[in-house]
Amino acid sequence: MRATSLVIPNVILFEPKVFGDERGFFFESFNQRVFEESVGRPVHFVQDNHSKSAKGVLRGLHYQIKQPQGKLVRVIQGEVFDVAVDLRKSSPTYGQWAGTYLSESNRAQLWIPEGFAHGFVVLSDSAEFLYKTTDYWAPEHERSLAWNDPDVAVEWPISGPPTLSAKDTNAVRFAQAETFD
Repeated sequence: MRATSLVIPNVILFEPKVFGDERGFFFESFNQRVFEESVGRPVHFVQDNHSKSAKGVLRGLHYQIKQPQGKLVRVIQGEVFDVAVDLRKSSPTYGQWAGTYLSESNRAQLWIPEGFAHGFVVLSDSAEFLYKTTDYWAPEHERSLAWNDPDVAVEWPISGPPTLSAKDTNAVRFAQAETFD
């Protein structure tokens, strides 16, 4: 498995070595030792989530202001553009974003540490999205950062407005967002 930092050093893309032949394929999708060596610290996952979304659906940018979640995400069907926004005031990349394509064909995974907002937009007809989290879902602490905030200026690879939930439609701009110290 190859681990590569994106433009924000703590956001790491994991690309597996895939073994394939006429029977199909095999790859190691997770290895705790390799993962922790790559992120530079012990990480304990407590919850796995699975979502399916239609083309044009944008989920995010979500985070929990208390009980922050680190997330290891991947796509098992379809393709998404996945984004992490640094909300850590003490970070040299505060307010910056990193994004990458995740798909069933590249089989890549993205590590988004605690202290980041996270979201994705579906580019294929549909996409199934899996993610491991380091803390439990706490709806009372969940926040949503506006996907189209001009101060963050994520370059989403879409031509028109995405389909959003009510929560994401009412998300706050970066200047008003609760952030991490």
